[in-house]
Amino acid sequence: MSLKPKTPQESMAVLTEIVLPNDTNTLGNLMGGRLLHWMDIASAIAAHRHCGRVVVTASVNNVSFNQPIKLGEIVTMHAKISRAFTSSMEVFIDVWIENNQTGEKKKCNEAIYTFVAVDQVGNPINVPPLVPETDEEQKRFTGALRRRQLSLILAGKMRPDDATELKALFFK
Repeated sequence: MSLKPKTPQESMAVLTEIVLPNDTNTLGNLMGGRLLHWMDIASAIAAHRHCGRVVVTASVNNVSFNQPIKLGEIVTMHAKISRAFTSSMEVFIDVWIENNQTGEKKKCNEAIYTFVAVDQVGNPINVPPLVPETDEEQKRFTGALRRRQLSLILAGKMRPDDATELKALFFK
């Protein structure tokens, strides 16, 4: 396995689905659990492409359901690695919908997943570093460390005093 740095574009995954009746609730909207399932698949593909190894979902750090997705709409998920740590990778997923009659496309949801690369027996293994290229990728890259520190504090795995990136937001 190569630990050569990669760009978010090199490991991006795009998954497209159409919302069918079996995917909806009684209001004709896509069920949130179905969208989470699709986002998990798209982000797992991006994480696998980044490290070339088996990956497992470690957490779903943030999900934003900004608007309902209707029966018949086309859903496209763009999953990109936002930062790679030692064995984990944060994946940012942007969800777009396309009206199947007008063709209008708009961003409707987003989520952040964390995956860990594992070996054949399930032990964490190192992943390649990430080199952000665009302004948006750099912004997500920088924010990933703050999100990671917050998650570690909430899980009791880091002391708040050790969260240098979070402290920098509040103290100069």
